[in-house]
Amino acid sequence: MLEKKYKGLLISDFTIDNLAGLLNNDDELPIVETSTIPFGQVMPVLLDENHQCWRKKYDFALVWTRPQAVIKQFEDFLCYKKINIEEMLKQVDEYCSALSNLSQRVRFCFVPSWVIPLYHRGFGMLETKPSIGLTNILMQINLRLFENVSHLPNIYTLDAQRWVALVGKKAFNPKLWYMGKIAFSNEVFIEAVKDIKASIRGLTGQAKKLIIVDLDDTLWGGIVGDDGWENLRLGGHDYIGEAYVDFQRALKSLTNRGILLGIVSKNEEKIALEAIEKHPEMVLKLDDFAGWKINWNDKAQNIVELVAELNLGLQSVCFLDDNPVERARIREALPEVFVPELPQDKTLYASTLLNLRCFDKPSLSSEDFIRTQMYISERKRKDLQKKIGSVSDWLKTLDIKVKIEPLKTSNLERVIQLLNKTNQMNLTTRRMTETELLEWVRQKKRKIWTLRVLDKFGDYGLTGILSVEINGNKGRIVDFVLSCRVMGRKVEETMVNIAYKYAKSAGVDELYAKYIPTKKNKPCFDFWKKSGFTYNEDTNIFFWDMKKNYPLPDCVKVELND
Repeated sequence: MLEKKYKGLLISDFTIDNLAGLLNNDDELPIVETSTIPFGQVMPVLLDENHQCWRKKYDFALVWTRPQAVIKQFEDFLCYKKINIEEMLKQVDEYCSALSNLSQRVRFCFVPSWVIPLYHRGFGMLETKPSIGLTNILMQINLRLFENVSHLPNIYTLDAQRWVALVGKKAFNPKLWYMGKIAFSNEVFIEAVKDIKASIRGLTGQAKKLIIVDLDDTLWGGIVGDDGWENLRLGGHDYIGEAYVDFQRALKSLTNRGILLGIVSKNEEKIALEAIEKHPEMVLKLDDFAGWKINWNDKAQNIVELVAELNLGLQSVCFLDDNPVERARIREALPEVFVPELPQDKTLYASTLLNLRCFDKPSLSSEDFIRTQMYISERKRKDLQKKIGSVSDWLKTLDIKVKIEPLKTSNLERVIQLLNKTNQMNLTTRRMTETELLEWVRQKKRKIWTLRVLDKFGDYGLTGILSVEINGNKGRIVDFVLSCRVMGRKVEETMVNIAYKYAKSAGVDELYAKYIPTKKNKPCFDFWKKSGFTYNEDTNIFFWDMKKNYPLPDCVKVELND
């Protein structure tokens, strides 16, 4: 299957062809194909929707400018002229107003922050003094840029200062500027390529959701089965032990971003879990892990089984192991799993982890902050299911409640996140930006709902999206999206019941759902096959005769919030 190619337009006040070449020839996914405009044409391109460059359709745009090229007051300030800071900030606002035009022309737009060459010392010791130093003023206009852009749909700022810091003195070369109007070195552009691609992955639901870690010599120093948990290198007056503690802190910090943790280790489970529970320097506790497979089986098989238990896909996984042989095994057996190189030097583990770009996402929802707790609650549900046995009896004991709400500002970010990353229970897997979704909903006879699921063990969060479109005497279920966390809990049938009731109130004769198959959404097809709808194999459409009732499952309570 061919990978999607993302088409981009690079807009700049300097020659940006080198960045275009690096993006176009970089092998890391996603595959990108870019075009450029002649430098110095930034404002005409932003303001003129009929500009010739817009004759082609682009998935994204990158607008990279030097502050002195678009903010006249800053250009004067570089010459040490006295300026009016309020006027300068007003010019930043005007520039952002021009940027806002792009939200209607591309799916997403990236705007690198403003930087000045490192060789420009400005006022030296006065650099950070308010209203005097270049550094201070640059911070102010960047903050204004960030604030303005945060309110613009589909436009995201990137940290160019970090790219410059990583490259150091080689970031700027005056000869490149005078010879070709190239503002930065290729080393800076290489760092930019990495962040641009990471951003596209994040915006299209390809960020990693689960870190699976090994134990011995990865989470702690030593072999727990040989050394005993009391003799592990972890914390204490030992620089290696301290490095392992910081590595665990870094892993725990990622759980606050909604990243799940899991364990796959060749060990005796009882001994390994005892180390986690009893070692006084352990930062990570059992309740920090969504699940684990600790045995002597093949790690690739263990990863497959753990990911299946968590209802995730292998493409969601980042695997960390100190052993290069195990890393090679996973790369070969499970190519969808991301396996970064871990350095031999254990003191570099934390910094290596924190430098990974695979977790980048365009937003953080309230569900992200409690994701690990959700999975711990899920473990308790499964324990209860084992005790009860019957699935129907088990579901009745859960006291499942589904809260239904319309799309609104407070849940829009989470809806976009769910729409763009859910693969398994997803009828069409259509991906949309905030702007595209809001435009779709504005059309007459279209309705969209969000679903929040709760039970006696806790709140699953906003886990479902349902949309229906009425066309004449027919109603179509357009979006049927449900998080894997609540699949098989009769929430799917509840969603169909909601769609049925809405279609009934609209007076349609027929309700249908068109299934668009992908590599990952067969679970959705399996549900619809047993949903009671009539299936047409030639068109992949499921039909329901509105003369028949579609009942609400008796184990689910529905709460409608307008």
